[in-house]
Amino acid sequence: MLSRSIIPKKFAMGLLAGLGLLVSCQQKDVPRNPNILFILADDLGYHDLSCMGSEFYETPNIDKIGLEGMIFTDGHATCQVCSPSRASIMTGQFPARHGITDWIGARSGIEWREHKRYSKLLPAAYLHNLPHAFTTLPEAMKEAGYLTFFAGKWHLGSEGSYPEDHGFDFNKGGFESGWPRGGYFSPYQNPKLKDGEPGENLSMRLARETVQFIRENKDTLFFAYLSFYAVHSPIQTTSEKWEKYRQKAAGMGIAESGYIMERRLPIRQVQDNPVYGGLVEAMDEAVGLVLGCLEELGLDGQTIVIFTSDNGGVSSGDNFSTANLPLRGGKGYQWEGGIREPYFIRVPWLGNQGARCDVPVTGTDFYPTLLELVGAELKPEQHIDGVSLVPLLYGDSIPERSLYWHYPHYGNQGGDPSSIIREGAWKLIHYWEDGHDELYNLTKDISESTDVSADCPDITEQMRFRLLEWLAEVDAQMPVPDPEYDRELDMKRQEEIRSGLWPRLEQDRLDYLSPDWQPDENWWGSKVTED
Repeated sequence: MLSRSIIPKKFAMGLLAGLGLLVSCQQKDVPRNPNILFILADDLGYHDLSCMGSEFYETPNIDKIGLEGMIFTDGHATCQVCSPSRASIMTGQFPARHGITDWIGARSGIEWREHKRYSKLLPAAYLHNLPHAFTTLPEAMKEAGYLTFFAGKWHLGSEGSYPEDHGFDFNKGGFESGWPRGGYFSPYQNPKLKDGEPGENLSMRLARETVQFIRENKDTLFFAYLSFYAVHSPIQTTSEKWEKYRQKAAGMGIAESGYIMERRLPIRQVQDNPVYGGLVEAMDEAVGLVLGCLEELGLDGQTIVIFTSDNGGVSSGDNFSTANLPLRGGKGYQWEGGIREPYFIRVPWLGNQGARCDVPVTGTDFYPTLLELVGAELKPEQHIDGVSLVPLLYGDSIPERSLYWHYPHYGNQGGDPSSIIREGAWKLIHYWEDGHDELYNLTKDISESTDVSADCPDITEQMRFRLLEWLAEVDAQMPVPDPEYDRELDMKRQEEIRSGLWPRLEQDRLDYLSPDWQPDENWWGSKVTED
């Protein structure tokens, strides 16, 4: 059970008073033909929303989804990076089982040495395309009579393994790229999305494509999957939004230092990046456009809306964009900052507005939950690692279970090759470099600051046994020692990070907050000048 401090006091009335699972089940008439809008953000952290505790970012439209539905305060992605967790949503299976355990395109095996990271292990091999043998969530929705639509980031395979190859009738912008190649303003350099007018915002464009699909198919059962490229790097915004958040940061008081050193890289400790703030707000405005369309057409009362993210906020590596405190780590890390996400399910007819649930849930659970909500037949042999959350939505319970994570890779952001088992309040992390374990009681230590494995040897041993047994059962791929590991070069790299990268990051942070800062003359293409 989580501390109430995870959610700010100003939202306490909206989320109902007290701890645990609180639901007001004044159920309305269930629509015969509910639609589905699934919204997936990229790299959005647990505390990157106003309703989840941020005092810097402004997200009224996304907040509305949570405050009008159920907020799962212990909701997780199935991986600390994107492709594996996205595949889990599509398949209802954990990454160790479906085989995509790293972001597609990451080097593994001896190719890992090309990064000159001088690591002890060579990362495990993984699948680079979503297997066609799976019955994906959109394919299951099609079987149930739904028209299926995809917009945005895919990153689950190259040609032959695009959204349209896995059950989506329409695809606007989904291909192999895991980031917006042309940035967040047209032209997009996206073969699946025509360029808009110069300066058009990518998040808003994806929202408009979704709105057009909904308008054209308002009398048809639809499953719309809006998968933003935001807020993945490169972080970009307009000069107006940058100035708004620069002034806001100044008004809140600019901290002298923005980083501390984690095990491998510096990690951000404050939410004061005005560029990232503008990027988050632009995505929120795009969400508002789609929600407004549902309301205008009278479909909001018969549309299930889900909002979540694919991994934790980028606090280290990439653009060092945000802070996830009090959660430790961020994208790429094995701690909660890397895997705990905003996790909202709005079912208008349940009458559970403002409820929150502290039961641990994860990305595999969306598949069976949606099938049950629309009255479709479940596929337990497919979504084998997911359970329907419908009982929780009604205020009941689900059986206790173990949750698993398997990331036999090094995160670009500083994370380690590791596997995780979660049982109730207990979380055990097993590290593959040396085989040691960390054990945390998340009820008492949400920041994972105190490893209690030595104090609780029986729990540690039992959980490690169940974790390793499960990994063997699913034939999980493992990293292997690198015979060319050079400890001296590894230590030299770490010293260069401390003495070089860390000071540069501190200066970059202050530069972003300087009144005269600008990235270029046309702000990444958002300013359109007349010839």
